[in-house]
Amino acid sequence: MPKQIHLAAHFPGVNNTTVWSDPEAGSHIEFDSFVKLAQTAERAKFDFFFLAEGLRLREQGGRIYDLDVVGRPDTFTVLAALAAVTERLGLAGTINSTFNEPYEVARQFASLDHLSDGRAAWNVVTSWDAFTGENFRRGGFLAEGDRYSRATRFLETAKELFDSWPADAIAADKNSGTFLRDPSAGTFAHQDEHFDIAGRFNVPRSPQGRPVILQAGDSDAGREFAAATADAIFSRHGTLTDGQKFYADVKGRLARYGREHDSLNVLPAATFVLGDTDNDAQERARIVRRQQVSGATAIKFLEQLWNRDLSAYDPDGPLPEIDPDVSEQHIARGRASVRMHRDPIAVAREWRERAAAEKLSIRELIIEVTGRQNFIGSAATIAAALDDLVQQDAADGFILVPHVTPGGLDEFADKVVPLLQERGVFRTEYSGPTLRDHLGLATP
Repeated sequence: MPKQIHLAAHFPGVNNTTVWSDPEAGSHIEFDSFVKLAQTAERAKFDFFFLAEGLRLREQGGRIYDLDVVGRPDTFTVLAALAAVTERLGLAGTINSTFNEPYEVARQFASLDHLSDGRAAWNVVTSWDAFTGENFRRGGFLAEGDRYSRATRFLETAKELFDSWPADAIAADKNSGTFLRDPSAGTFAHQDEHFDIAGRFNVPRSPQGRPVILQAGDSDAGREFAAATADAIFSRHGTLTDGQKFYADVKGRLARYGREHDSLNVLPAATFVLGDTDNDAQERARIVRRQQVSGATAIKFLEQLWNRDLSAYDPDGPLPEIDPDVSEQHIARGRASVRMHRDPIAVAREWRERAAAEKLSIRELIIEVTGRQNFIGSAATIAAALDDLVQQDAADGFILVPHVTPGGLDEFADKVVPLLQERGVFRTEYSGPTLRDHLGLATP
């Protein structure tokens, strides 16, 4: 039997993948946009709808970075509202473990799981910079090792809260007047190096017992955290070779935690461009990439590596001859991308060499070096490519990121999903009511 493919829909936001200036693009704040994408995903029988979240608006050169979408409503508010206009689609939100507290987050996710009848998922993330921390009372930031230590303890504490109510704790016997079978329901006490809390958790056990746990770390610590705690891990490794390497690495860590191979789903993020033919799709993809990387965006991306004001440079001209500034003070505050380049001078050298060899301008180079994994082609080509990667253990499925919101998923739902269903690798109906059912996960 072939592996079944998992698909999720990412409502894109603060990144240049989103072409908010496209004539077909809608609001990233109005609720109708969230409803449109979620209901399209549910119509296509996707596993879940996913919201990322940032805790501070990014800046560059001391000003709000406004070339991407800026700002978004609160995650829990949006997902709770979507629970009322969807029936089976999972609802996944990104909530930070560095600046929040376990009791509050556990209460919010248990409530969402109740309101959605068992469709809640929590993407557990950490924050790495003091810039974001300035928005919070505790402030500051944690070293990477401490961040994952806190995240591990945070999740352990939240699970204790979820599990503090037995599944049969509520009797609600009107004849006897007995509401609780177990008067100790909700009692908890947890103490470790990060948290010291005790009391009563006030949300009864939810349909899934606990929300599905997602994780997106790519470092060794992040992979270990996912192997120990997560039900699914997002990745940047969407090509065959890189995907197989990442897949084998993460799955190979599960046994030391007493977990089965299928207890963790590997889900790379991916964009797609459809066309009537493969050639048509390639041309459309070229246009989309130029929409995603305008001249102004190209300069901003270059500044993130160079750590200098490059506004005087022509995006259609050559790269700067001056080297990047490697000082600790960075021009792009709150951008995770600044951590990706451990040796900016070496990367700048590589970019110059590539630009010279391929005769690329600044904008053309940025289009090439910032391009993420794409499925480009006719519906048949994309369906075959997607299926091949899953069957060859490069992934268990994909988080699809449309470049236009909210209608950017329609074409995939109408043209690619039916072909996957014909191949027998994607559901035609949901097999159960909860997100755990969709993902093939046991209820804890």
